[in-house]
Amino acid sequence: MKKVYYNKLVRDQIKTKIEAKGEACSVRVIEDEDELEQELLKKVIEEAGALAKVTNRTEFLSEYADLMVVLDALTAKLEISEAELTVAMKENVTKKGLFKNKHFLEWSEDTDYKSNETPQGIK
Repeated sequence: MKKVYYNKLVRDQIKTKIEAKGEACSVRVIEDEDELEQELLKKVIEEAGALAKVTNRTEFLSEYADLMVVLDALTAKLEISEAELTVAMKENVTKKGLFKNKHFLEWSEDTDYKSNETPQGIK
């Protein structure tokens, strides 16, 4: 049978599901914590990309749950508490606002803006 190479972090039940179908797979355990962090950050991008492509409420709920599981794994790994998240979210909303006004930025002369769209790792 043809092998398909994924080379990515997967959930705990994936190996069992593949084997239950009578198919083989190769899985390794990530031992290096920096590698795990990087793979989780890649997974955030993967899951957010899937979320951005949904076309209905059911798909949204499924993909949102996938993204939240990854974010929960990252916050657990980084030992971030619910209280810290709540404070950070409140500070973020105070600083940047919400999306109630539906503003769509077309252009700006702000040359000091630094994009945060490419993950650089967590320090």
